[in-house]
Amino acid sequence: MKKSFAPLFAAFATTVMLASCNTETTKTETETTSTVNPADSIAAVAGDSARMAKPEGVMVDGVAMTADKDIVDNAMGAKSVSTLVAAVKQAGLVETLKGAGPFTVFAPTNAAFDKLPKGAVAGLMDPASKENLKGVLTYHVIPGRLVAADLKDGQELTTVNGEKLHISVKDGKVMVSNGKDAPATVQIADVISSNGVTHVIDGVVLPLAK
Repeated sequence: MKKSFAPLFAAFATTVMLASCNTETTKTETETTSTVNPADSIAAVAGDSARMAKPEGVMVDGVAMTADKDIVDNAMGAKSVSTLVAAVKQAGLVETLKGAGPFTVFAPTNAAFDKLPKGAVAGLMDPASKENLKGVLTYHVIPGRLVAADLKDGQELTTVNGEKLHISVKDGKVMVSNGKDAPATVQIADVISSNGVTHVIDGVVLPLAK
């Protein structure tokens, strides 16, 4: 009797093991699939301009910001964010922001930097302050691609530097803040680039001191 049951038991055990493996494989595939955000796909990024009826790009300082250029190249064509471009270069973030991304960048204008206390910009641009500068700039960058329609009142976004950026929407205007200081307002939204989207803002948002 023992010998006659042995093959059946072995076959049963093998079946259970195979079923378990198939279940784990399916589970793994499902989990992998679920982590992919379709809105961040290259095809979605490339289609943003057309989707928002702006295939010719968004105008900034009289220059068309087009989806065939990356975030940095588009920014370099806009005079009103030249301070930001210089800061990105000083912080060594050019290659990062020219990467595949996608990224969402809240880009302060030159006038926004001028609002900072006297000497603040010079201090941040000092080579000795490179890490501080990098921390401020990456506080304006969100992993992933968020157009204005994705930004909701009360939202908290985790920035590249790990801190939270607070979103508020009032009378149709999108604003960003550190949750304590006065918010910066989005002046030009949905500047679509090949590796993400930029929203031009009228203030520099500083991460809160720890």
